[in-house]
Amino acid sequence: MAGLLTKIFGDGNQKQINRLQKQVDKIEALEPGIEKLTDSELQKKTEEFKERYANGEEIDDMLVEAFAVVREASKRVLGMRPFQTQLMGAIALHEGNIAEMKTGEGKTLASTMPAYLNALAGKGVHIITVNEYLADRDAQDMGQLYDFLGLTVGLNGNGLTKEEKREAYNRDITYGTNNEFGFDYLRDNMVLYKNQMVQRPLNFAIIDEVDSILIDEARTPLIISGSAKKSAALYQQADGFVITLNGETDYTYDEKTKGVQLTEEGINKAERYFSIENLFDLDNVSLTHHINQALKAHVSMHRDDDYMVEEGEVIIIDQFTGRKMKGRRYSDGLHQAIEAKEGLQIQNESMTLASITFQNFFRMYNKLAGMTGTAKTEEEEFRNIYNMDVIAIPTNKPITRDDRADLIYKSMEGKFRAVVENIKERNKAGQPVLVGTVAVETSELISHMLKKSGVRHEVLNAKNHYREADIIENAGQKGSVTIATNMAGRGTDIKLGEGVKELGGLAVVGTERHESRRIDNQLRGRSGRQGDPGVTQFYLSMEDELMRRFGSDNLKSMMERLGMDDTQPLESKMVSKAVESAQKRVEGNNFDARKTVLSYDDVLREQREIIYKQRFEVIDANDDLRKIIENMTESSINRIVQTHTQDDDEEKWDLKAIVEYAHGNLMDPTEISEQDLKGKEADEISNLLMERVHARYDEKETELSPEQFREFEKVILLRTVDSKWMDHIDQMDQLRQGIHLRAYGQNDPLREYQMEGYSMFEEMIANIEDEVAKYIMKAQIRENLQRQEVVKNTQAVAGGQDEKKKSRKPIVKNQTVGRNDPCPCGSGKKYKNCHGK
Repeated sequence: MAGLLTKIFGDGNQKQINRLQKQVDKIEALEPGIEKLTDSELQKKTEEFKERYANGEEIDDMLVEAFAVVREASKRVLGMRPFQTQLMGAIALHEGNIAEMKTGEGKTLASTMPAYLNALAGKGVHIITVNEYLADRDAQDMGQLYDFLGLTVGLNGNGLTKEEKREAYNRDITYGTNNEFGFDYLRDNMVLYKNQMVQRPLNFAIIDEVDSILIDEARTPLIISGSAKKSAALYQQADGFVITLNGETDYTYDEKTKGVQLTEEGINKAERYFSIENLFDLDNVSLTHHINQALKAHVSMHRDDDYMVEEGEVIIIDQFTGRKMKGRRYSDGLHQAIEAKEGLQIQNESMTLASITFQNFFRMYNKLAGMTGTAKTEEEEFRNIYNMDVIAIPTNKPITRDDRADLIYKSMEGKFRAVVENIKERNKAGQPVLVGTVAVETSELISHMLKKSGVRHEVLNAKNHYREADIIENAGQKGSVTIATNMAGRGTDIKLGEGVKELGGLAVVGTERHESRRIDNQLRGRSGRQGDPGVTQFYLSMEDELMRRFGSDNLKSMMERLGMDDTQPLESKMVSKAVESAQKRVEGNNFDARKTVLSYDDVLREQREIIYKQRFEVIDANDDLRKIIENMTESSINRIVQTHTQDDDEEKWDLKAIVEYAHGNLMDPTEISEQDLKGKEADEISNLLMERVHARYDEKETELSPEQFREFEKVILLRTVDSKWMDHIDQMDQLRQGIHLRAYGQNDPLREYQMEGYSMFEEMIANIEDEVAKYIMKAQIRENLQRQEVVKNTQAVAGGQDEKKKSRKPIVKNQTVGRNDPCPCGSGKKYKNCHGK
């Protein structure tokens, strides 16, 4: 069927190649003229291109000429002349697509042309790699070329200071890892001053090994966590104070809004209890918050009605269904306040402060491109999620590698024996062998068997990038045997040593099929680079995980009936097809899992964009923020007035509650009374309160110089937004972890998450407005104001592990590990889900 469609409509990829070839021919045609330029004339081209761009010429219109200039510079500086296929890959990258270029086809050099062209706009180009070793290597090697052409190159490494990072980002082209760019984005949206930000707006990114970063790592979000400045002791102290209060005189309770606030008498009591002069001093913001939450926990939250206590945990009760909502926690410290009230251990001192998935981070770039040796099998995902086409670039020289059919053995033991025999045979002849394994323990097992057979070899299964590259580079030398997990050594070419071609090139031995065809193709692609000879063979057994998945029992019994023992492999196209269909099913499941992660993060993405935009407006503002603050205050007033004036009978309006709210949050008791509100419409009440707020605001502005008052506004806004937003992020994280349980109630967890996430966000916005209004109106203003971080001890974590990834350790079989304990290999998974399967 596919063949018929190709005949009718033509091969889409071939059409793309034909189109790119026309562009390549134009670049080729310029070569004789460009070659005649002196170094100085060639270097002046950069300024000429920049000038033309400044005068309105499009970057796209300069492609042919700019690529020809980079090609010539590459010949002179690096001694490498990009092939036509590299020019094709370069054009595909510039167009924001994925160039699928086989191993050894020179992706790194191909990326220099689109990086140079797009850097001419002066908005920055990011080249993203899978590890720091490759970023460092490429920045140094390709940096010579950019330097010759008058462009600056930066390296964004882990452990740089903010100044060093800012400098790296301000260069024309910046190299670094995906984790580092993502964490810098999150950190930039947590700074207190604009000059602390390091990144410029995200413009153009070229991702090396794009399938590894956008597919394999797409299910592990980047998370910044930290210790909030909410110590357990403060919750307990606030609880101890609240139980001394008298409901008649010390606080007021609003039944409708469940709002509790201290009266003047209560405020005086608090100041005496905690030995402070003014509860509303900015230094006491945290204390006030804890007192308010403790009050709420005692007065408005009722055990076995709003929540219940089960096995030492506070569990929320759904007000509409009466069901337990396991996994949900009250936001804004209320949950901890209830824990203090009930005398339980106070949970969650470390909280999620910021998080983003790689999918949503990279989709923020104006233009995104990628390159890899293997992307065609995931073309649908790249198109659907990132709007990028995969263009398979032909190889510069025909592939002569011999990809042999899979050999299937009855048992794992028989398979590994055959693998070792094959390695010994090839090693005796001097042919280099690369053994690919799926798991760390398999590489350890084969290493042990080879040691017993006296075969010298290298094992590469830990993430030691500098050592890793060294091992991979020597893997093509005569007589070398290298055992590597499939993902190890990506981005580093295996070059053949002297006399190896005559021996048949590099032999790649796969010890089992990976659940993704793409990873298998990567392993095959290690051999036969640039037209070199090579051979690849996969060894499977009926006991392999993937074989078990599609029901290998029938085949196993058939092999037994035929009298095949462990030394006789089965070569069958039927089995190979069955393996491939099993891989396709697994790939489909993994794609669905990544789509689900993205769907959940999309809920947070919309909220994140709103908050980050507003936050940036605050730190970027040169003029006063009074208009923003007054709008927030008006919104807060309208909410409280609306709540207490809903009855058609004005006699039943709760004017006392409105006045108590105004006294507690906006003004002194002398400034407004119930009498002032009587006989007025709801709108008139709101307007009267806003008039008093305006007058009080005018009065407060005279207490400091304009500059100091502007800073006071920023301090209040930033502190409130940060504390509420970070608390919200943490609550969304808690909600996400428990939401799947809703499926048992025949509810769609994603829809539930969207709805609850939206209402939690609305509630957070209301809390921000209420708190900003209260502190602007009530706080005592001091001259030496300083913006303060809401949290301390932040820690960047990628996919549940620290930024400096733990290396996976070999499993020692006699270790005693509980099924739910972390796996000792360092993967971060539970033992039962990893090596305990």
